Amino acid sequence: MHYPEHLKQAVLAKAKDLPLEGFVEGQGPQQPKVMLIGEAPGKEEIKENVPFIGRSGQLLMEQLQQVGLSRETVYITSAVRSRPFSVKTKQIAKTGERVTKFPNRTPTKEEIKIFAPLLDWEIAVCQPELILTLVNIGLQRLLGPKPTITAVHGTVIQSPIQTFDEQSQNYHWTQKTYQIIPLFHPAAVFYNYRLKEVVKEDWQVVQKQLQLLKKV
Repeated sequence: MHYPEHLKQAVLAKAKDLPLEGFVEGQGPQQPKVMLIGEAPGKEEIKENVPFIGRSGQLLMEQLQQVGLSRETVYITSAVRSRPFSVKTKQIAKTGERVTKFPNRTPTKEEIKIFAPLLDWEIAVCQPELILTLVNIGLQRLLGPKPTITAVHGTVIQSPIQTFDEQSQNYHWTQKTYQIIPLFHPAAVFYNYRLKEVVKEDWQVVQKQLQLLKKV
């Protein structure tokens, strides 16, 4: 689904001098039952212009499939649509050569605000019945800084969400209530194998909620 060109260009104009790379649009059906909100695209996503690919993307697709969903049925986006990177220079001990790398990093609050109008537009157009957020960035973009993924993962939260007001440059709460389930990032199990069972249980919550939505 393509963003309105004037909205996209306004966002990119504000982001042009920041350490951000590329741009990946959200992808999926226009009126999905489920929307998935991540943090920001990484190197592979920018290269292929597809959200959530690579090793963690493959695991996410497996998790979606286990609850009866797929890339084609879920709208996938993120709080920031360009890749935030940092600049790291180090010296190789053997050769003395200095090498500069540009690894991924967590987006800043400023960057999240810059891209907020795009996410607000997506939610308004898609009107998802269920929103799945990954890690703290997606969660706190919608519900503010207080909830953390460690505290609320795998719970069904019914709440208004934050939308960004350009005039005041602040977030405001919607009148509408949304259903949100915070989830760990798929890659979390690569770094902490003990989370594997926790992640499995969280997706079981997603499956139960989807079954409830079918009955409504």
